[in-house]
Order: sequence, then structure tokens, then C-alpha cells
Amino acid sequence: MGACCSTSTRSTCSSRNNGEKGPSPRLGIRFCGQKRTKKTVSDHTMTLQHLASIPNRIFANGKSRSSCIFTQQGRKGINQDAMIVWEDFLPEDVTFCGVFDGHGPHGHLVARKVRDTLPGKLMSFLDTNQPKQDGSGQREAFMKSYKAMDKELKSHPNLDCFCSGSTAVTIVKQGSNLFMGYIGDSRAIMGSKDSNDSMVAIQLTVDLKPDLPREAERIKRCKGRVFALQDEPEVSRVWLPFDDAPGLAMARAFGDFCLKEYGVISIPEFSHRLLTERDQFIVLASDGVWDVLSNEEVVDIVSSAPARSSAARLVVDSAAREWKLKYPTSKMDDCAVVCLFLDGKMDSESDSATLQSNHSGNAAESDDGGQQKSEPCLQRNFTVRSSEENEAYGRPAGGDGTTIGAAEDEGWSGLEGVTRVNSLVQLPRFSDERPST
Repeated sequence: MGACCSTSTRSTCSSRNNGEKGPSPRLGIRFCGQKRTKKTVSDHTMTLQHLASIPNRIFANGKSRSSCIFTQQGRKGINQDAMIVWEDFLPEDVTFCGVFDGHGPHGHLVARKVRDTLPGKLMSFLDTNQPKQDGSGQREAFMKSYKAMDKELKSHPNLDCFCSGSTAVTIVKQGSNLFMGYIGDSRAIMGSKDSNDSMVAIQLTVDLKPDLPREAERIKRCKGRVFALQDEPEVSRVWLPFDDAPGLAMARAFGDFCLKEYGVISIPEFSHRLLTERDQFIVLASDGVWDVLSNEEVVDIVSSAPARSSAARLVVDSAAREWKLKYPTSKMDDCAVVCLFLDGKMDSESDSATLQSNHSGNAAESDDGGQQKSEPCLQRNFTVRSSEENEAYGRPAGGDGTTIGAAEDEGWSGLEGVTRVNSLVQLPRFSDERPST
């Protein structure tokens, strides 16, 4: 069957993806006018093999010079969220941040693989694309790195991504330039001050759900189906043309190769924004946060945090409370939050030291799930509804700023009143030929 490919505005179905030239082994990046600093192939290999020892790179609960990050496992099993902040990603004040929300039986492994691999691919592709002030060179680097990442997942010998995948929301900040690439429904927002010096929320990305008109059109053109189940009409899902499976609740993702021929893509939306002195901080988070907190609520929590280093944890704590209050009989989703403060400063108070890495949110950090020994079962997952499902909870309002990315201007929130299972049905692995029904 044909594979679905897309640009930022159009997409078509083709019989085969073109081969992708691998990223350059050089890590000397010319980024918005920077000079090239050459490094050797061995330097590149050493970097990939010793990620944990790279300075100024954090991926567990804690803080850095200008950021704090925090994740907490929900009540649906192993924590499938991953996150990263990489300061000094490139020379001269360049920072990379990302949040990745896995789904499916091996979603936690996919999310961590993307977290550990995608930044290096992006770094290398930035070296092969001439940087331009309008961001077109950086856009091409994001596109190529996401494509290479998905290609690596497809050919990975030990990681089955057929019915497992991950979202990604990634940013590269270089001085006053902010470059963003994203797939799935993890979201980025910004806290900024308006003309009255009041803090406002600006949504930077769009939740790429299957019911977005452009996304639905592409999926249907590639013979995929988009509809919601009767017991969860709020959640549109992607289904195979010949079976009511797997029911993916997003239109773009890494992995999920059972749906890649039917309209689900890994091509990111990209945007470039010039930051101003009014812009205070950026928050990246998985949908476990956005399902229960609005953009404005998150901005209020971060801006009023008694210590910057506790901001990400406070957002997660608030989300956990909201899950219990709004949906007491539902299973809380995993939450992951990255807070990047744009002035590059972090408090130094003794009571705001680095958060303990043995928090429950990190229980699933090892590849085997840490304390979580059992894999998610390969069977239909049932959506758990709140006992108050008949109450009308309003959708979180979008930010006052312009949403950059998809053509639609609507603010797309997470699921209301239902605990989403991103993939309802786990299919048996089958070959490229269409299975019998």
C-alpha cells in the first residue's frame, strides 16, 4: 500500500518514501550567523554513546541553569512520558527542550528513544542546512531530523513500534530566536506580559488531533478512517480502513507504523518566533496536564511559584489535584513538564535545590520500567469515565497570542471528562500485505 507524505500545507499518498540521506557526522553548527566549529566523527560517536554524561543536559526531575523539569506517573501503568532540557546544545546560547508522550505497549521505550536520539539528529542536520534569518534552514533541519528519527524507529531491531509511538514537542532557543517543531498533542505555551504588564498565556503549538479539518482530510484521502466511539464522543480517533483498530487519538506521531500508510505522519509542524523582553518563560507539557489545566492556569502557576526551580513540579501537582477533583473515578494520565525561563536565570535559594531524582515520577526511567515490571497487556483497553461525566466542564481557553502552526485558529484542548487511552486496540504484528478479515 502507499505511504502518506506531507508538507506543512499539503499532503499526498505515494507508493514509497524517498531515501533519506543520513545526517552529517560533524557537530560544528553554523546557526544564525555563527562560525563553524569542526569536530570529528569520533566526537559524534562519543556524544551519542555517552548521553548521560553530557554536561548541561537533564532528563530526570530537577533543574538546570535556566529551567526545571518534572514528571509523575499516572494511574494507567508505567510512565510513558519523557522530557529533556539540553543547555549549550550549540555554541552561543542555544538550548534544546522537548517533551515526548508515548502510547501503546512499548510507548515508554519509544518516547525515551526519541528523547535520546532526536536532539543529535537535529544537531547534525542543522550543520547541513544553510541557516537563514527567516528560519527556512532550521525548518528543513527539523523536517529531516523528524523523518530520520521515524525511519530509525521503523528499522530498529529490538523496538516494536508497529502499534506503539510517541508525540514530540521540541524547541530550539538561540538568543531571541525560537524555533519549534511538533507532532501529536503535547503542547507548548509561553507566559508573556501585555501592555498593562499583566501576565498572559500564548499558545505556541496546535494539538494535532484527527478531527482537525486538514488532518482528517489527509487521513481520509489515504483511506484511513476518523471517528469517535459512542461512549467517548469527544475523542476522534484514527482507524484502519479494514478494521476498527487501533483507534489512535492523534493525527501525527513517531512510530505507529500500522497507520503510516493510512494518513498518520511524523512530519512536524514548524514555526519560528522572535522573542521580546516581554516574553518570560516557555512551558512544554504532555496532555496529562492540558486535559485538566488551561493555558492561563499553567501560566499563573509558573509565574506565582515561590521558587523557579519548583515551577514544573507545582504544575504537575496542580494537574494531579484537578484529576482527582474533576474526574474522581478516572485514571490520571502521566504528566511531564518543562519550564524554560527566558532570562536565563534560576533562583539559588537553599530550599529550591534540585528535586530528588527518586521521586515517584522517575520510577519508570529504566528501559525495563524500573519498579514497573509488567508490560502493558496486548488487549483492548477500556476508557474509564468519570462518575460526573454528565457535567459540562468548559474547554480550557487558548492564549491571547497567535497560535502558529496549523491553519486553524481554534484552541484545541485535551479530552474533557474521559480518561483517554491513546490507542484502544493493539494489533498483532503482520507483514506489509493486507491481513485477511
